[in-house]
Amino acid sequence: MRTAWAAAVMAMAVGLAAPALGQKETRGVTPTEIVLGMHTDLSGPAATYGVSSSNAVKMRFDEVNDKGGIHGRKIRLVVEDTQYQVPRAVQAGTKLINRDRIFAMVAPLGTPMNNALFKDQFEAGVPNLFPLSAARSMYEPFHRLKFYGAASYVDQVRAGINYFVTKKNKKALCAMYQDTDFGKEVLDGVQMQADKLKVKLVETVTHKPTDQDFTAQITKLKGAGCDLVVIGTIVRDSIVPYATARKIGWTDVDFLGSAATYDSFVAAAQGGVTEGLYAMGLTDMPYRDTLTPTAQAWFDRYKDRFKADPNMGAVYGHVAADLTLVGLDKAGKDLTLDSFVKGLESIKSYRDIFNGPEASFGPDKHQGASSSFLAVVKGGRWVRLTDPLTF
Repeated sequence: MRTAWAAAVMAMAVGLAAPALGQKETRGVTPTEIVLGMHTDLSGPAATYGVSSSNAVKMRFDEVNDKGGIHGRKIRLVVEDTQYQVPRAVQAGTKLINRDRIFAMVAPLGTPMNNALFKDQFEAGVPNLFPLSAARSMYEPFHRLKFYGAASYVDQVRAGINYFVTKKNKKALCAMYQDTDFGKEVLDGVQMQADKLKVKLVETVTHKPTDQDFTAQITKLKGAGCDLVVIGTIVRDSIVPYATARKIGWTDVDFLGSAATYDSFVAAAQGGVTEGLYAMGLTDMPYRDTLTPTAQAWFDRYKDRFKADPNMGAVYGHVAADLTLVGLDKAGKDLTLDSFVKGLESIKSYRDIFNGPEASFGPDKHQGASSSFLAVVKGGRWVRLTDPLTF
């Protein structure tokens, strides 16, 4: 009897365990919900991008939730502030991954912040989706959980330098860049293109993202005789150096930024101090009077909800959220990590509502597009100068 009883207990235990063993849990996914995370800058030097992009991501997900979600699941977004600091980004990412158990990270901001989280994030099986960073590390080396939508900083500045050297006969390059992973990406692009075109890189200077006085850097660059300064800057640190150069009378030089400089706040700086500044763009600037009717409706919804005009960060946030939704839809009702990755890889010829580049992905292609264009500040607005440039 003792043997029979033990056998019966064992059979019951196996029977109860079988369903659990047969069902592999997908983190961040329930029959009614998908949990997504976002680490970004809400109160630091890049908050202009972080606040607007997180607003746009929320708005896009809320619109889908109001219509019933994706295959019956509502999206819950958890946003954490990094203040554009790597230690805070690590804390925020760790919380999102381990405590909130997110399914994927959407539109995370900052090159060094993303880089610092990749190892733990990917070990946990959490995809990194369309970050607000154009560093090559966002898609290289290839990883099945890395997805990025546009041209890298390196390709952007290489295309821009090629334009200035071949069209405007620039001969003496200089670089001023943040002493961060982001800034070094821009420097790599400058050095690579200088070598290719056999143009001399005559001087480089660095700064911290939070610096506010650039007199020493600009004085050094002016003394080096640069005729083109490529800047690895974001928003605040794009305005002050350029204004400083013009203030000291250094006008026979052009300044070129990456897409990180291409922001409406930069163009509209008080007193017109950024007039004539160049930058590479990825999508058209969201000025309402230049948008399509669909994008104008989006602009109005954003402004009505957040009481501010959307900037380029909001555009990036919307596109990141929208691409994520396309991938989720293509993954089908049986949502798993594998089905989601396959869904993203099946996206072809995606076009956003802002005249951005056509994006396509595949099993061995997780960078959606590679073109950018040149723009300049005129009358307090960015004006596009070229068709898409590729490198």
